[in-house]
Amino acid sequence: MSPSPARSTSSAGRFSNTALVLEQSTLPKPLRELVQLRVGRLDGCGLCVDIHTKEAAAAGESALRLHLVATWRHSTVFTEAERAALALTEEATVLDRNGVTDATRAGAREHFDDDRLGALVCLIALINAATRMNVVVHQKGGSFEPGMFADPQDRSGD
Repeated sequence: MSPSPARSTSSAGRFSNTALVLEQSTLPKPLRELVQLRVGRLDGCGLCVDIHTKEAAAAGESALRLHLVATWRHSTVFTEAERAALALTEEATVLDRNGVTDATRAGAREHFDDDRLGALVCLIALINAATRMNVVVHQKGGSFEPGMFADPQDRSGD
């Protein structure tokens, strides 16, 4: 059994705590989960797909949209803002020598103010780092329960 990176080292724990800051951003939770799910699928991270599928569903995301996020360009169920975020997500995840195109950045800029765009870029970078760490240490998906990695202060009423 592989160690859980969030529990096995203090460095990974601090990395996980950084993600909690993004939970307080003005980006809507369903959008955050769709972006993280898309990165998990692109990077082949079973744990990330497990986590973000279940967290998105718990936040009210429909099963249809969760299935179609893999083919969002060929789907009618996403808003223009979500499409812009997913385009930025894909280009920032599957980088080529030219990086993210000007057109994709401009598309995201049309839908997100400076704070939200900054949060989106940080989210994309952070989930890409997380997927890579999980793949390196062979984290597997399948056993995540919604809320299990939530900030303990947020669960004080449990």
